[in-house]
Amino acid sequence: MERLIIIDSAIRLLAIGQLLLMALVIGRGRAPRPIRAATVALLLGVCAYLAVATPILLHARGPFWGAIQLAAQSTPLLLWVFAHLLFDRPLNRWAMAGGIIILFGCWIGFGLAGPIPNSLGLWCAIIQRVTSLALTIHAILIAYRERGDDLIEKRRRLRVGFVIVVGVLAVMVLVVEMIFGFRHTGAVVTLPQAVAVLLATMAMGAALLQSDPDLLFDPSAPAEPPPAPTLSPSEHVLKQKLDAIMAGGIHRETGLTIGQLAQRLSVPEHRLRALINQRLGYRNFSAFLNHHRIAEAKAMLADPAHVDLPILTIAMDLGYGSLAPFNRAFREEAGQAPSDYRRRAFAEKS
Repeated sequence: MERLIIIDSAIRLLAIGQLLLMALVIGRGRAPRPIRAATVALLLGVCAYLAVATPILLHARGPFWGAIQLAAQSTPLLLWVFAHLLFDRPLNRWAMAGGIIILFGCWIGFGLAGPIPNSLGLWCAIIQRVTSLALTIHAILIAYRERGDDLIEKRRRLRVGFVIVVGVLAVMVLVVEMIFGFRHTGAVVTLPQAVAVLLATMAMGAALLQSDPDLLFDPSAPAEPPPAPTLSPSEHVLKQKLDAIMAGGIHRETGLTIGQLAQRLSVPEHRLRALINQRLGYRNFSAFLNHHRIAEAKAMLADPAHVDLPILTIAMDLGYGSLAPFNRAFREEAGQAPSDYRRRAFAEKS
């Protein structure tokens, strides 16, 4: 058993070293700052969990042990935030605030409960694990639902794989902890976990630390290489079909995916992805859709015939599920809110 404990600890320490190297490289990279910060924080959180769960470190608690425990417990929340930033999803402030309150509340509760198990420690453990499980599953669902938006195939697969691998490992750890009653289990149980974490870390490191800097993230600017000056004959025909179907208003359909668009055009999805990204210069499918939707929104907002049409109605007619994503997309495209754009458009006509 002692030999298993040493092997378990060595594997976890090796994984910690790899994660710290990944955090250093990504932190010094040229991805957008919020994504860099979220990635580094997530990797450090995983390191903290591995440190807390390393058998030989369980009795070597120093003055920073509480901070390490807090970082370890924050990993599911960090994964949830990371998934939102990576897939360009708006963060729900109420969910974020609730997650932070539960995180710090349970961390303080664990400290008050002390090393001796009692009802306070048990309830903190239950609340913390259930919340962590919900955040992790939601992060996995975000990665799954948004898997078709990125137009670069290798980056799309890695983004989805990164979140799902980390998420599945987190779910596995949380479920095992709940099954065994929130106490430290023996090396027979923890050793397979350590091996799985090490293998996943090596796989992620091999992908993230290779020479291609754009594999996981979009650089700040430019978002994509400039479009090619000419199209091949097959690309020219596909672009004509794409222009025709977009002019017909397919972009107004709510929940339209690139797979559905490719099916309507009767072309392989990878060909459509390549055309929109490599030839038309869009970084993802959402940007392509927003370009057409916002162009039509501008025309409607400046049209005297639609002067009394509510902005919410315009947003819904153009395929947005609610007003918030429409406002966000409009600001990114036009640099101002839809109401300000309408006001300025009519002021210039008077």
